[in-house]
Amino acid sequence: MQKNAINELTALPADNPLRVNALELLYNLRVILETNQNLEPEDRELIMELSPLYLERLDTALQSGIQQGIQQGERLVVENLLRIRFGNLDDELKAIIEPLLKLTPEEFTRLLLQLSRDELLARFSR
Repeated sequence: MQKNAINELTALPADNPLRVNALELLYNLRVILETNQNLEPEDRELIMELSPLYLERLDTALQSGIQQGIQQGERLVVENLLRIRFGNLDDELKAIIEPLLKLTPEEFTRLLLQLSRDELLARFSR
């Protein structure tokens, strides 16, 4: 029955709220079971069944963390280039950071180094 439930759960789309919530509960159960030294064979089997799902979750979390780190790094580069070129980050310059970040790093770096303040504001102000 547990195998069927796990199979049904993994068949749900990754963004399904039921899948996300149930997996979170199963991850917690897996951790609790692993801390128990006297596992029943059924519990060991359940841990083995949950292991691929747990590893998938860890990989997703890692990828998400890496992506967030990259985005934060790019934001810092844009903010620093604006600060170095124009002295400070006033509200007008802060307003163009998000549109600049939609470009590739090569594109926003080139533009930040080549365009004047007025050209940047004209091009990226909303």
